Amino acid sequence: MNAELDMNSAMEPISGALPRWDRNTAAAIHGMPFNDLLFRAQAVHRAYFDQNRVQLSRLLSIKTGGCPEDCGYCSQSAHYPSGLKASKLMEVGRVVAEARKAREAGATRYCMGAAWRGPKERDMDAVVAMIEGVKALGMETCMTLGMLDPGQALRLKQAGLDYYNHNVDTSERYYGEVVSTRTFADRLETLGHVREAGMKVCCGGIVGMGEQGADRIDMLITLANLPEPPESVPINMLIPIAGTPLAEAEPIDPIEFVPLVALARIMMPKSYVRLSAGRTAMSDEMQALCFFAGANSIFVGDTLLTAENPQEDRDSALFSRLGIKPVEREML
Repeated sequence: MNAELDMNSAMEPISGALPRWDRNTAAAIHGMPFNDLLFRAQAVHRAYFDQNRVQLSRLLSIKTGGCPEDCGYCSQSAHYPSGLKASKLMEVGRVVAEARKAREAGATRYCMGAAWRGPKERDMDAVVAMIEGVKALGMETCMTLGMLDPGQALRLKQAGLDYYNHNVDTSERYYGEVVSTRTFADRLETLGHVREAGMKVCCGGIVGMGEQGADRIDMLITLANLPEPPESVPINMLIPIAGTPLAEAEPIDPIEFVPLVALARIMMPKSYVRLSAGRTAMSDEMQALCFFAGANSIFVGDTLLTAENPQEDRDSALFSRLGIKPVEREML
């Protein structure tokens, strides 16, 4: 017992310094007995966050479909017959009105996503106006618009954008099995531009795409070993979409998913770990285990970009049963 405690203590981050993670260390933690792993993750979580608070975020698709990328999981790719019709960029007033409704429903964070390879200059004025409008409501703002160049990143920062989301999706080894129209290095380059502009990073991945367990661990190692780990780490469970290459992917077992949330919490103790896509397929018991493992943010609302999301009354009922309260704006 003492030897186990010594090992656990030795792998905790040193105050004031960020650890460099390697596969052996991360895999050793991930391979701990389930109860020990969750106990450790909950202890880390309590050191940095209120253990009974979960942030409510809302995600709006401001430009849907027609994306030139070939991400194998995505209904919005123009490469696949998913049946999704492409739309134009939403009007600024409508986006701000939707954000206001989300705030009134309890959301403190508003995320806006566009199905682009990267934003075009002609769209930047509208994007900036959206950011300014949502910020004026007192909400934390996040956008995901594809790849950015340094000038675009700086302009988003100057508009007041708090977070930029750009997921690495999976490990560098497995990435090419899922996407061929851009590289893993392209993803990291955009993350670098976001950091250089002074914005916070929202970056995570998707599990259940046919990757191996080692790929999931390597994905988290990539994130934790960035010069600054992402302040927001969304963990998505694949939602199989008809017409996409991953439509028949084998679902991940809950007992495999929960330890990944715990590992993310341990490796990135100060980050919000966001339980993102796939919650419609999760039982209340699975979500409760994820919260215990350190997840402390969810997306609320009927849809998550184009996929189904749990109804808000289901989330409210679950929070009530678990004694969980939403994070309030002044707590961020």
